[in-house]
Amino acid sequence: MPTYKYSAVSRDGKKVSGVIDGFNELDAVSKIKEQFSIVLQVNEVKDKGKMAQFLSADLGGNKLNDKAFVLMCSQFSVILKAGIPIRRTVDLIAEKMTDKPLKRILEQVAKDVEAGRSLSVSFAERGKKMLPVTFLETIHAGEEAGSLDVAFDSVAAHYTKQTKMKGKVKGALIYPVFVLIIAIVVVIVLMVRVVPTFTAIFADYDAELPLPTQLLIGMSNFFRQYWMVIAGIGAAFALVYKIYGNTEAGRLNLAKLQLKLPVLGNIANLNGASQYANTMAMMLQAGLSMTKSVTITSRVMTNYWFSTEIGKITSKLEEGQTLGKSLRDAACLPDILVDMTAVGEESGELANTLTMTAEYYDSELEQATADALAKLEPTILVFLAGFAGFIVIAIYMAMFGMYAAM
Repeated sequence: MPTYKYSAVSRDGKKVSGVIDGFNELDAVSKIKEQFSIVLQVNEVKDKGKMAQFLSADLGGNKLNDKAFVLMCSQFSVILKAGIPIRRTVDLIAEKMTDKPLKRILEQVAKDVEAGRSLSVSFAERGKKMLPVTFLETIHAGEEAGSLDVAFDSVAAHYTKQTKMKGKVKGALIYPVFVLIIAIVVVIVLMVRVVPTFTAIFADYDAELPLPTQLLIGMSNFFRQYWMVIAGIGAAFALVYKIYGNTEAGRLNLAKLQLKLPVLGNIANLNGASQYANTMAMMLQAGLSMTKSVTITSRVMTNYWFSTEIGKITSKLEEGQTLGKSLRDAACLPDILVDMTAVGEESGELANTLTMTAEYYDSELEQATADALAKLEPTILVFLAGFAGFIVIAIYMAMFGMYAAM
């Protein structure tokens, strides 16, 4: 809630000043008039100062905790179904919330609701930088329809599903990424620390070293002498990638490239189809219009190219074109999803059709992730084993040659 600095005249004629919180300037003036007869000046305090901001900041940041968020939605649904008033419901959930960012939002929302503000408007203002747009729109639609408990139940079910899927994908990729990092560290240690030890021994060897040993020594010397150059090239590449990725053309091209990668591209395509089907289904079930549902769905798509192409569909819908035809013209989503959308639209059961289609793509995404993991793990292990074997062979060939020459 904004803070306003004011000066006023009290009922006994004295000039006073102070600060007060209000939803806006009119609200602040109204509160001041309740205490003082004349309001002289009201100015919003826009900067609390760096030290105040630091002391009031949450060390945990503003990143949404998926599990805490799902739990909050479930609690809202259960408590509202029990007939508890919304004001008391927010207080109860805020008291029990352990996640600091969500607790801060709920405490602010509780004050807003107590002051007569609507729940959806307060959530939109207090949590617009952290809470998902799908949540805000669904709660707004549920409040207007008088079915807040159903809206919270729908959001909880949707994000429970999304959180589980995200956890499965992330969990499946953790192991190969961990193995890859270990492999890189092992290679660096061998090249910089272990191999030079044997190089010093081989330096006194008069005969010509075997080719594998020469290659190994050359690689080790290269890493030792030019490690700063290698690190600089890596940092420069990361910087160029970051700068390019912040441009409009760069974001689009990188998003398209992501969809064309071997193995991982298939996962990105399936993930986009799953996000579209799940989000559209929830928006339509919440009672939002087709155009608004598409607009919100485009905003939550993680792939920028998908987001851009689906966002363009809204103009075609406003011109009277059907969703199925618009998606077919956009040619960004899988044909099966487009066909099912058209069928659901014609039958008047678009939300239910998209829900069933989403389940199909969720299953396909889970299977594709498992298949990618099955291919990635042995590839990394074979590379690591092959490199370690090369080092062992190079060292032993040189040692056997030294022993033979003695």
